[in-house]
Amino acid sequence: MHKWASAFSDKKKARIKKTLKIIWVIYSILSMVWWLPQVDKLISGNYSSISDYISLDDSWDITINDTLYENVSLGEFRFPVVRKGDTIIMERMLPESWDMTEGTLRFHVRQTAIKLYIDEKPIYEYGYERMALNKTVGSGFRFINFPKEYQGKTLQINLYVSEDRAFSKLDSIRIYEWENAYRVLMTENRYPLFLGCFYLIFGLTTFIIMTFALTVSLKYVRLLCISVFCICMGLWTLCYYNVVLIFSIPLYSVSLIEYLSLYLAPMPLVIYMWEDVKRVKNKLLQNFYWVLLTVQVTGTAIMIGLHATDTVHCAATLKYMQALIVCCLVYFMLVLLLNLKSSRSVDLMYLIGALVIGGCVSIDLIDYISNRYYGKDIFPFRGLSPLGVMIFVFILIGAFYINLTQKMMQENERNFLIKSAYTDELTQLHNRRYCVEHMLRIRENKERDYAVVCFDVNNLKTINDTYGHAKGDILIKSAADVIAETFGKNGMVARMGGDEFIAILTTSAKERVAALMEQFQINLRKKNQAVKDFEISIACGCAYGNEEESDIEKVYQLADDLMYENKQQMKRARAQQIQNGGKI
Repeated sequence: MHKWASAFSDKKKARIKKTLKIIWVIYSILSMVWWLPQVDKLISGNYSSISDYISLDDSWDITINDTLYENVSLGEFRFPVVRKGDTIIMERMLPESWDMTEGTLRFHVRQTAIKLYIDEKPIYEYGYERMALNKTVGSGFRFINFPKEYQGKTLQINLYVSEDRAFSKLDSIRIYEWENAYRVLMTENRYPLFLGCFYLIFGLTTFIIMTFALTVSLKYVRLLCISVFCICMGLWTLCYYNVVLIFSIPLYSVSLIEYLSLYLAPMPLVIYMWEDVKRVKNKLLQNFYWVLLTVQVTGTAIMIGLHATDTVHCAATLKYMQALIVCCLVYFMLVLLLNLKSSRSVDLMYLIGALVIGGCVSIDLIDYISNRYYGKDIFPFRGLSPLGVMIFVFILIGAFYINLTQKMMQENERNFLIKSAYTDELTQLHNRRYCVEHMLRIRENKERDYAVVCFDVNNLKTINDTYGHAKGDILIKSAADVIAETFGKNGMVARMGGDEFIAILTTSAKERVAALMEQFQINLRKKNQAVKDFEISIACGCAYGNEEESDIEKVYQLADDLMYENKQQMKRARAQQIQNGGKI
């Protein structure tokens, strides 16, 4: 009845804990739903007051190589995708006036060197020195000082393309108030800023923790992979959306970090998925996995090497990396679909995550290709990849937690079974099986520095017959407590069965063993003072492994014989005590 009540109580506690977890998750989600818009309002609340700008998108005369296009609007102007070495000259009259204290021209560079002229006088130059050395120029926003004295003058922008197939349209050109230019950029890209910072902080923190955790167990490798993936995606997000420009990092460095993080991001995911590939148990898929990993590693190394030597820049090899990323997504979706046969909820989570990130990446990739090569925006929105990555990362972490929990439960169950196989149920000491294996190890290692002490609890049958087996069990457990308390820290203690125990000590020094035997008698007397109704009496015998006979079986037999002699002596003494009216 007590066991049933205990089990019922444990189930009730488990249900309460589960309910509390669900409540906490719901509370966390509701808190995020409530607070994120509030934080967003704090950042974007004054956007309308700082986002005023002067548009320079109309009335351009543009010459691409030798072809002139007159009075064009940048929002509608499209042209064949440019090649390395192409020149673009843009010219227009600036407005007669604008109401700004100190203006700045925001111009989006796409792998081009740039020169700006006001009435044919050069005012700004970027990228030509790097192009002369065949180095990458990079892509991103340039903020150029644009004072009021330029009003009504002729603005000329010369572009020199540094990479093949870099773009097929020109971006909007605007004049902002200098103090607001970066704030507008940050506000317009606040969501990528939040996500990128989250990925980076979470990834770095987890990476540091997991680096130390791996010294304890390799089961944290997958979490380490997630942390590296988060670091890569955090850097890519912050660079791709130009939000790191507030730190005055050179544009070519920002572009390099963007490409490197994008090229390295798939590798930790490929490593993460190995366990799922193994579970498919398909030799062809496993071989293809190693081919994919090899291509990923070698391809990335080659691309980075070509960029480092300024042979071929990352901007030119991006399409190959994009194709490789698509191959990885398709392959892992196939693996996850095959793993669904196992009916594990984790596999369904993986598949949902892969579909989410695959869909988001596909939309952004299609839009990127269309914009770069055809000058068209297919979708009215962009930047879904960071959001898809966040959902995917949370799913990976959840799946890792579930997997880790299942493995820990299996390991605990295995340890419990092992412990049960080698543990005496009544006393929780080692059992005879463990003792036999322990003695085999001593024999195989040819150890001699040990001592064997055999014990036999007296009067067990008398206690069972007089007081019942429950009292007999108390006698056995009390004797085990005394033996374990005295000898447990100095060797191995086991119950050989019935009323017999053994201690195999790690020392053969007779002085040390004698001190332990003396302490054993002291502990036995203390135990007898605490036990009512009967007296605990234990016979014992001791033999040493460093004497002439070193075979542990024979040493054990000798200790057992000495214990038997001691038992006979105690029986005679006990008989005399009973005659004199002593307690049993």
